[in-house]
Order: sequence, then structure tokens, then C-alpha cells
Amino acid sequence: MERWLRSCGAQRVAMAPGRRLSRLREWSLSADPEPYVRLSGATKTFNGVTVLRNVDLDIRLGEVHALMGENGAGKSTLIKILSGLYVPDGGSLTVAGQARKFRSAKDAVRDGIATVYQELLLFPELSVAENVFLGHCPKRRWGGIDWQAVRRRTRVLLDSLDTPDLDVDTKVAALSVAQRQRVEIAKALSLDARVLIMDEPTASLVEADVQRLMQIVRQLRDRGVGIVYVSHRMPEIFALADRVTVLRDGELVGTRPIGQVDEPSLVTMMVGRSIERLFPKTEPVIGDVVLDVEKLNRGKQVKDISFALRRGEILGVAGLIGSGRTELALTLFGLTPAISGEIRLHGKPVRISSPRQARDLGIAYVPEDRGLQGLVKAMTIGQNVSMASIDRMASGIFIRFAQEAAKAQKALKQFGIRARGIEQPVGQLSGGNQQKVVIAKWLETSPEILILDEPTRGVDVGAKSEIHAIMGELVRNGMAIIMISSELPEILGMSDRVLVMSNGRLVTILDRADATPESVGTAMTASGKQAEAA
Repeated sequence: MERWLRSCGAQRVAMAPGRRLSRLREWSLSADPEPYVRLSGATKTFNGVTVLRNVDLDIRLGEVHALMGENGAGKSTLIKILSGLYVPDGGSLTVAGQARKFRSAKDAVRDGIATVYQELLLFPELSVAENVFLGHCPKRRWGGIDWQAVRRRTRVLLDSLDTPDLDVDTKVAALSVAQRQRVEIAKALSLDARVLIMDEPTASLVEADVQRLMQIVRQLRDRGVGIVYVSHRMPEIFALADRVTVLRDGELVGTRPIGQVDEPSLVTMMVGRSIERLFPKTEPVIGDVVLDVEKLNRGKQVKDISFALRRGEILGVAGLIGSGRTELALTLFGLTPAISGEIRLHGKPVRISSPRQARDLGIAYVPEDRGLQGLVKAMTIGQNVSMASIDRMASGIFIRFAQEAAKAQKALKQFGIRARGIEQPVGQLSGGNQQKVVIAKWLETSPEILILDEPTRGVDVGAKSEIHAIMGELVRNGMAIIMISSELPEILGMSDRVLVMSNGRLVTILDRADATPESVGTAMTASGKQAEAA
């Protein structure tokens, strides 16, 4: 730890006031223009398909370098080359001016490059300290692990990240996602990382944790660590990045200082076209009520909820984390059946006690976590598309595979799923294409009502626009959609009405004309008593 602090100048910089801190960082960048890492002409091919072609990237110490692009643009392949997980087929790499060829993650770590992946690589049954120093624990002179030193050094690392709330002896299984992420960062720093690659670090975090992580990123940058920050979220990029590199279809589009780009120009760089309307909303044709819910109850998270859903409309459901949005969806879909209240479909009372029953009644649910709840990643695209309706493609115990293949091929074309074919494992697809597979799977059940829980979470701006266009087409054809989203622009941009929840209760339902950032935001933060009064 002491060696890392000296190498990054953390002790000197930490004492400087804010303005001097900024000038020190600017001076260090200008005084040492030579990048710490320079990757030139990187090329990578899998099974005859080139996924990365002649890409250049340089990383300087003491800066945040954003890496952006649509899903499938080559970002993951590039960071795996930098991390030593992939050996490129062509190109050159230098670290601190010396030629390198990484053949394993150990090679990258040896040169001070560490990666924090979106799917955190920690052992849940080990303690925080054990995870941080796993594989490189300090040893006693006479042999064996010096556990006192492990705990002490872990504590120093966590304190350097302003994380005093973490007990070094706590098992990782007991930590929140945000806390686990800080453990991953501490683990990287324990390896004397000069460059830290962060892959979609805020994808699973609530807003308060996002702000805390951004502050940690700034602290690391100001200590002299080079940060490669991979994210789809524009506000984070403009708040943190010094430079931004954009990839498209495996090729380098360009690298720009952040002051020379704005959101529209970045979008154009990523997708190759200008997206004037991320939310392609057309005038709805509202039909009859298809779903009527009255005084629905399920534990503390769904309390006396009443609303109506009409054919051809998108009903947005807004609320803070823990407000009961997802729990409402689970109750409507029969995963957690209602304890009391009434659900009516086309005016007829129904009791939904299982997802199969919900499906047979014409209700489909796309869950918020596509990786764990929506897909079987080891199975093919075709198998995933048919999964929710496989019993309708069977004669007795025999599956009509030709019909299954035909439906999967139709889904690839209809939803623009980028894949080698229907036999490709769905786990190999980008996030946006995986989400399209989940939507296609449930549309194969021919639903009247589609519940979308965080439909564009973790997808790039191009895929987001395409999913919104799919939603618009579905409602134009008469489907009714319930859309749950944590993104207020998405709620305001796509909803015909907005249902706001707080503390498990319905606070208000706003027409599109009345749904503003102020009105929705105020309702979302309603106290428990205000929600009950509503």
C-alpha cells in the first residue's frame, strides 16, 4: 500500500486544496504527455469474424478516459486485451514506454493494469480482507499468512476510498452491490494498480451509490491513477471524463477531449447517424380498458393499489428504489400472488396465482434482470425465444423444431437482433440484443398486456432507441404496456400516463401533459403519510 501511495503521489495531493489539486493534475498531464499504456492497431477475430479492427487507444496517468460505443462495438474485447484475457491477432502494446505482449491477466497486473468488471468477481463466503488480498497475502517471516497485516492493509485501502463503513471481517455475501464494488476497487489497488479499467461500474447502483462511486473515481484520478471508464450513461461521461474514445462495429471512430464533444455528437459517433428522437412517441389511439386493478395488496410493498390500463397506451410506473414498482409487476404476473383486492381483465374478475396462468390470460412480463431472470445464457437464441411458449410448439412430448426455428428467424429479422444465427448462445450477444431476445420470447406468447421492467437498463443509446420504437409499434397495434423505469426521461418520453409509487402505495396518476420532472419527482419523494393520504 505504501508503495502504491508513493507511486501515485496520494499523500502529497491529498493535503492540497481543491484548486491546487486541479492544477496539480493538469500539470502532471502536461508534464508527462507520454501515455502510460499505448495500444496500436489492435485486431481480434473469433471464428472468422473480426470483432476488433486496427484500434488505437492510449491511457495517461491522472485522467479519466471514457470508452463508449453501442453494445457489440468491441469495447469488451478491447478491455479484455488490455486486461490480458485475450491475446490480439495483430497490433502492438507498450507500457511505460516498454513493448509488452500480455498472455494472461497476471501479465497485465504485473504492469499495473487492473480491471473491475460489471459482474463482480468476488468470493461471497470469504471476508472483505480475504477477497482484497486473495492470491497475494502478506506473509510472516517464519511462514504462513500475516492476517493482522491483511486486515490492517485492507483497512488502509478502504479508508483511502472514504469507505469507513465496511468491516474488513464481514463476509462479502452480506454486502450490497455498491459495497462489493468498493471491495473490487480496493482489491485492484492492493495490486499497485496504475491503471484501473471500470466496466459499466454504475449499471446496478442506485443514484446515491452512483454519486459516491463518481467521487471515488475523481479521488483516484487526482492521485495519479489512469481510469478507463466504460459506460453508456452520458451524464457520468461528461461529469468525469477528460477524454473519450468511441468504437463502432469494431473500429475506432475517434478520440476527443471531452470539451470538444456534446451529447448529440457522441450519439452520432456511436451509431453513425443522428438520433433526433430517442423517444419516438406518436399520438396514441387509446381503446377500451383491458386491465382494471382495485385495492390490490401484497405485503408491505403493494398496498391498496388501484388503476386501469387501456388498450394502445403505455402506462409508466415511476418511483424510487423500494417504492414497490417491481413488486407490483410480480403480483400482476402471479410470481407473488395478491393477498387481497381484485384484478379484472376486460371487466371479468380473475385470480392470477402463477406466471403460467398470467401468460394464458394474455399477460407477459420482461423482468429487470435479463441475465438472471429473463434468459438462459448457455442456450441458443432459438431456444430462448421459444422458452415461454414451448408447450404451444409441441405435439405430446415432441417439440416441432422447424416451427421453433422459424419463429426464432422471424424474431431476428423483426427486432433487428445482431447475431450469427439462431444457434448462437444468447450469452454471447450484447446487452441490447439480449434484451430484444427477452422481449421476443414473451411476444411469442401473443400477450394483450406487456409489463416491461427497466426495458433499456444497461443498453446503449442505439439499442435504447430501437426498443422504444418496438414499444411504439406494439401499442399502435393495440397492445397495452406497463413500463417500469428508473430513468425519468424515459418515463416522461414514452408514457401516456404516469403512475407514481412511494412506500408501496400509489401516490398519483398523471396524464402525459401534467407529467413534468418537477411533478413526478415531487410525487416520487412523497413520505409514507403523503402516500397513504393519496
